[in-house]
Amino acid sequence: MMQKIASLLSLLLIASACQKNATAEKDLIKKADWLIGNWENKTNLGTLSENWEKVNDSTFKAKSLFIKDKDTIHNESIILQQKGETLTYTTTIQGQNDDKPIRFQLKEDVENELIFENLKNDYPQKISYKKTANNSLITQISGTQFAKPSSEKYTLVKTK
Repeated sequence: MMQKIASLLSLLLIASACQKNATAEKDLIKKADWLIGNWENKTNLGTLSENWEKVNDSTFKAKSLFIKDKDTIHNESIILQQKGETLTYTTTIQGQNDDKPIRFQLKEDVENELIFENLKNDYPQKISYKKTANNSLITQISGTQFAKPSSEKYTLVKTK
């Protein structure tokens, strides 16, 4: 009888640990929910836009474009995906890296900020998104380029 109770207790412990784990897993991508929508930065150089949508509970996807006049200067596809307890930011930029995807892992997740890192990538090694007031976000790419620290920062405003 005691053995049956011990077995039952260990099964319950395993089941609750698995449940907590599944909840924790889903929570990670939920922290990026604020990315969903259309974001834009218009300057006299052109328009930078990122359009984020939710594919399912573990995957978001985005299209990032920089358009000058009617020419697309930058065309990037992004997939934000959670597998287990890892959140991966995968970017594919037309005309770069032989059109092959580059993966960045979530390094830090502070409130309203996501910081992804891939130290093996030539440039950038870091990509961050920070939610700011007034329906806007700041995205920054940074790292070492030509043996010097380099970074580019863009403020995007939510259009819908």
